[in-house]
Amino acid sequence: MTGIWALAALWLCLALVASLLSIWFRISTALSEIVVGTIAQLIIGAAIGAAVLGTDETWVKFLSGMGAIVLTFLAGAELDPVVFRAKWKEAGAIELASFFLPFLGCAAGAHYLLGWDVMPSWLAGVAMSTTSVAVVYAVMIEFGFNTTDYGKTVLAACFVTDLGTVVALGLIFAPFTLKTLIFIGVGVVVFVVLPWITPRFFRLYGNRPSELEAKYLLLCLLGMGALATWADSEAVLPAYLIGMVLAGTVGKDHALIRRLRTLTFGLLTPFYFIRAGSFVSIPDLVAAPIAFVCMLVIKIFTKMIGVYPMT
Repeated sequence: MTGIWALAALWLCLALVASLLSIWFRISTALSEIVVGTIAQLIIGAAIGAAVLGTDETWVKFLSGMGAIVLTFLAGAELDPVVFRAKWKEAGAIELASFFLPFLGCAAGAHYLLGWDVMPSWLAGVAMSTTSVAVVYAVMIEFGFNTTDYGKTVLAACFVTDLGTVVALGLIFAPFTLKTLIFIGVGVVVFVVLPWITPRFFRLYGNRPSELEAKYLLLCLLGMGALATWADSEAVLPAYLIGMVLAGTVGKDHALIRRLRTLTFGLLTPFYFIRAGSFVSIPDLVAAPIAFVCMLVIKIFTKMIGVYPMT
């Protein structure tokens, strides 16, 4: 176990450094953790070896995945049902603009400007069009935007954009199968039953030192996450939907949300964001700067011309 404790200490040291950097430079902690992960992988990999950071360790992957799932759930739980019903047209319009223009623009740029083959070009379009709900939610929490109507509208739009990404990936690279239908069917039942059973279950057995509410929610998230990955989808997709359907119950329990945030931001999300940053290869960026700049410029330009007039 010595190696595991030492590696965990290294990751939490990086998380602490990232938090200090976010305070000193007044930037989001999520952004600083991604940057720290990129730099740490470069320095540690060059000095000792790329495997030292342990990004492929099973327990690191688990904590990273848990961070993405719980953070996405919290983003969904923060949605005010009243605001969402009032702003669904705005959220849908922003989603359509923020997904389709970068998707088509980046795919075309990769194919016609960079000379990539058709399938890599479609993959570039999907990758450049997506928006991380987890990152947006983390930023909004830090700056207080999650309590505003427009912040909740943006979160809803981010989710629908990610849903479009999942659908595009499925249609282009992994066509829908019987597993997908089973996942959708079970999901519909779960999303209908959860809003009814959860408040009653919490009233009967909640508010105890055993933190039963957190265990119950983690069971739902991991169960649906396992079903989603079995169906070749993403575990964060049902997590956001569970958060949305429980926004009227869990989202109004501020003490529970606060405890979940402590678990998530204190332990889980540093593994998620630092691990994500570690996958960025600076030598590859240096070796192919034109492709990087091309994709970045097309993504930002198409996002702006689509989203800015809409907002």
